[in-house]
Amino acid sequence: QVQLAESGGGLVQAGGSLRLSCVVSGSTLDKYAIAWFRQAPGKEREGVSCMGNAEWSTRYANSVKGRFAISRDMAKNTVYLQMNSLEPEDTAIYYCAADDMPRLCVLSYIPRYGFWGQGTQVTVSS
Repeated sequence: QVQLAESGGGLVQAGGSLRLSCVVSGSTLDKYAIAWFRQAPGKEREGVSCMGNAEWSTRYANSVKGRFAISRDMAKNTVYLQMNSLEPEDTAIYYCAADDMPRLCVLSYIPRYGFWGQGTQVTVSS
């Protein structure tokens, strides 16, 4: 059974940066497309970024394009989300999730992701 564990959240001032990590265990990263989602209080969970195995299969929400970057280290079985120029609107719990159809990734259909981490809190102060 694959397991995911996020880390790297915290409190940062607006304009600052954080790097989130998602470690995959119980399987290997090449078997999954990985996505980052976030959920702010009182709001629905939304897709932030995802990466599949296909070279072109990287997606970002419009709200984070140009500020966030997703990457992965296959040797470490880890996916990263580098978040720059953070805004108070980025405050949320961030989750990583795995889809066992690894070639492409989607952000618009949450049920596709069957495996989830516990989440890490990101708070951006103004």
